[in-house]
Parts: sequence; structure tokens; C-alpha cells
Amino acid sequence: MASELAAWGVAEQPSESAKASSRPIDLVHLSRYTLGERELEREVLELFCSQSLLYIERLRYAKSDQDWKEAAHSLVDSARMIGAWRASEAAERAEALSGDAFDRLRDMRLTEIESSVREAEDYIDCLLRDR
Repeated sequence: MASELAAWGVAEQPSESAKASSRPIDLVHLSRYTLGERELEREVLELFCSQSLLYIERLRYAKSDQDWKEAAHSLVDSARMIGAWRASEAAERAEALSGDAFDRLRDMRLTEIESSVREAEDYIDCLLRDR
């Protein structure tokens, strides 16, 4: 079932053990998502790195709640695809902001996202150097 979902581009939710993982990228999930194809793994990891920068910029300059939510949701999906659960969870928390909470917590959520994405990108850099 997991490989069928991955073949259709649907990212599954992390298991409790994956959430507790100390790694910024769930390599088991990534392997399932890419059907074990190393070159595809490389491509989706590189794509995450380039797209995450765009999503963060969209968050930084979002003019409305809707712009913010769309950018955060895109980052949630992108992070889930590769198993970057901490980045996905930070983006989910940002996506949930609205009203007064949006105004009060926006900067804090953006900082959390930047930190978790940076952690994932650093890990990806190490992975890609070793392959």
C-alpha cells in the first residue's frame, strides 16, 4: 500500500517511530516514496531544497492569511514527500494560524520553519555528498 501511494505521489503520514527519529529526513519513507531508486531520491531531495526556499520567501512576504496558508500548505506537502517530518509539522503549525494568532505568532512560526528546513537541507547536503 505504501509503495502504491508513493507511486501516485501521495505522502503518507509518519509513524510514531518516524516522528521520534533523530534524523531530519526519514530515509525509510524516502526510499518507499522513490521505490528505492537512488537517482530519483537525489532529484526529490534537490527539488525540496530549491522549493523550500521559495515557500519560505512566500511566507515571509505573505500579504494575507490566505497567501500564508497556501505557502505553508505547499511546504507541508513538499516536506512530507521526502519524510522531513519536523519541517512538515512546523509548516502545519504555521498553516493553522489565523486571526489574532496569525498576527502574534507569525514571526515565531516562520523562525521554526526556517530552522527545521535548514536542518533538513544540511542533512540532505551530507547525504548527497556521500552518494
